[in-house]
Amino acid sequence: MAIGTLPVTATARGSLRTRVRELLDREAILGPLFITPALILILLLVAYPFCMALYFALSNAFIGRPSTFIGIRNFVRLWDSDAFRQTFQNSFVFTASAVAIKVVLGISLALLLNQQLWFKRVIRGAVLLPWVIPTALSTLGWWWMFNSLYSVVNWTGISLGLMSPPGPNWLGQRYYAMTAVVLVNVWRGLPFFAITILAGLVSIPQELYEAAEADGAGALARFWYVTLPMLKGVLAIVVLFSTIFTFSDFNIVYILTHGGPINATHLFATLARQVGIDSGRIGEGAAISLYLFPLLALIVFAQLRYVRNQAN
Repeated sequence: MAIGTLPVTATARGSLRTRVRELLDREAILGPLFITPALILILLLVAYPFCMALYFALSNAFIGRPSTFIGIRNFVRLWDSDAFRQTFQNSFVFTASAVAIKVVLGISLALLLNQQLWFKRVIRGAVLLPWVIPTALSTLGWWWMFNSLYSVVNWTGISLGLMSPPGPNWLGQRYYAMTAVVLVNVWRGLPFFAITILAGLVSIPQELYEAAEADGAGALARFWYVTLPMLKGVLAIVVLFSTIFTFSDFNIVYILTHGGPINATHLFATLARQVGIDSGRIGEGAAISLYLFPLLALIVFAQLRYVRNQAN
């Protein structure tokens, strides 16, 4: 009896495997199967926290007491706060300065890395170190270098004759503190710009440069009329991501200055933590964190539409 059932069982298993393979070969089944894990992660790690933040932002949630719906009252009341108005200004100054510097330095560094250099691969790997090192760890190193008692930056500046002793208090004075956080943000975000733009440079056909050179175009003209137009799509994507990441920066500012001195370096993320967690006003903190969401959504839409038009 057992001997007679073996071929039947093997045939059934073979037919089952065949059916599974046929199902997996169908795009209508295989596509959703592959995208489901990513969709679950997005729902759990992005959609759910966003919905909760939106719920808190529209309520008077406070730690230790029930919350009630109050509409957009939190968003309106924020303008009565001097700290929020200062944070609003800080965020745009910080983002505009950092992104502009990263664009200029990123293009320059990418052009340099695209040249024939000794140990090119080693240099390209070293350029990525600021991006690879954990943010908290690298920012602690910068905090030590900017420290008023052990400032390596001041010591170097004084030794080179660029500063007069004892040097500025980088993290304790208003404009110096903003300069410090912008500098660290540029240092950390520059590799992302450089490597991404370098990938765009490598993809530009050399025939375009040869034709431009044959027409008498110099190095500056080739850069302006060949390189930049071919990099528009890449630059748009890089600037888009950098703008979002810079607006929402938290670690650098929190570790270096905690938003000080006197709210001079507060960004939306750091002020939202101070108000929502340290002060317990969860509703106000959520409103601060979501305040620029419509603007950022509009920027994303405009940039992606621009990139799509460039591709067409």
